[in-house]
Amino acid sequence: MQYSNKDILELDRVVRLKIINSITGIKPANLIGTMDGNQTTNLAVFSSVVHLGSQPPLLGFVARPKTEDSGHTLRNIEENGMYTINHIHPDFIERAHYTSAKFDRAVSEFERCGFTEEYIQDFGAPFVKESTIKMGMRLKDMIPIPMNGTTLVIGEIAHLILPDAAMESGDIDLEQLQSTGISGLNSYYQLKKVAQYPYVRVEEVPNFKK
Repeated sequence: MQYSNKDILELDRVVRLKIINSITGIKPANLIGTMDGNQTTNLAVFSSVVHLGSQPPLLGFVARPKTEDSGHTLRNIEENGMYTINHIHPDFIERAHYTSAKFDRAVSEFERCGFTEEYIQDFGAPFVKESTIKMGMRLKDMIPIPMNGTTLVIGEIAHLILPDAAMESGDIDLEQLQSTGISGLNSYYQLKKVAQYPYVRVEEVPNFKK
């Protein structure tokens, strides 16, 4: 099977969405929590969170174009400057998935989808209590992507919350914590650790042969 660019553009919209959202492989499954100026909370599932650097600790995610009935996450971050990123786990995948519905802005997905708001003193965005790994983010930049109207949102980690048992040999054990991944628009995967290797130095690279 092979698609040209023309073939891709001529696909049914939903088919195209599913294929292009899947070909990058398994992506992290997260819920992003925000609050607007009226203190109405919002919660939405995202699969585009990406590491941008560790000094300072920066993460980015891609927000879709704002419309009258969507884009609440982006609007709230613009207003508030703070948001949270919370891992999705197997016991609440279904509830997390349904936060993607286009609820009215006055409706909180926390309440509608059965999640518990959690707060840290002096941080004005809601965490998901049910998550074991959660990050409180402060907005650093919003970069418009003119080609498709999306926005790259860049934030710095202000708070990082995870269980003490999460660390193994200096790494976070995502399999033990049962963090999940997303492929496409609606397929969810559990993570399985298959290998671990040392930090690579040139002089330590094995002699691989074809």
